[in-house]
Amino acid sequence: MFKGAALPSAKPHLVVAQGIARTFQNIRLFRELTALENVMCGHHLRTTASVFGILVQNRHTREEERLTTERAYELLKYVGIERFATATAKNLSYGDQRRLEIARALATEPQLLALDEPAAGMNATETAQLKLLIEQIRRDGITVLLIEHDVKLVMGLCDRVAVLDFGCKIAEDIPAVVQTNEAVINAYLGGGCRHEH
Repeated sequence: MFKGAALPSAKPHLVVAQGIARTFQNIRLFRELTALENVMCGHHLRTTASVFGILVQNRHTREEERLTTERAYELLKYVGIERFATATAKNLSYGDQRRLEIARALATEPQLLALDEPAAGMNATETAQLKLLIEQIRRDGITVLLIEHDVKLVMGLCDRVAVLDFGCKIAEDIPAVVQTNEAVINAYLGGGCRHEH
C-alpha cells in the first residue's frame, strides 16, 4: 500500500513512477558512466521524449536533455559531490558512491525514499555527513524509510522506529520508547525471537 492504494505492479519502473525510490545495500551504479550520467539515468523516467524525438533530436528532446543535465548537476551539488560530475562512477570513493546512488534515486522525484543500509561501510565522518544529508532530504518534504543497523544513526534521525529480530517485529514506537523496550534490550544482549513449533 502507498498513499492509500495498492501499487499496480511490483515492476521497479512502475513502482518508481508511483513515487517510490530506493538505494541498495550493495551499491548498484552504472560503473562505467560518469556521476552526471548516472543521475541523468534516474531522471529520464520523468521525461516525455519519444523514440522518434530522440532519433531526430527535435527541439523538445534537446530541451528536455538540457533540463535533465541541469537537474542532475543540481542533485550532485545537493549531495555534495558536484566536483566529481565528470568522474567515472567506479573511480569514486565508497562514501561518494553512496551519495551518488542517493542523488540518482532523488532524480526520480520520489515522495518516499527507501535507503537500505546507507551507512554500511562508512567511517564516522562519512556517517555524520550522511546524517546531515538525510535530514536535509526530510526537510525538503521527502519521506525517508531507513533500513539500518547503525543504532546511533537510527535513533538520531527517525521519528518512529521498528525493530526486527530474525524477521520478527519485536518493537515499534518513538526512539525513546524503543530504546527501553525489554525485547529490544534482550535481543541485543543475545536473546531473540522465539517461535512456537
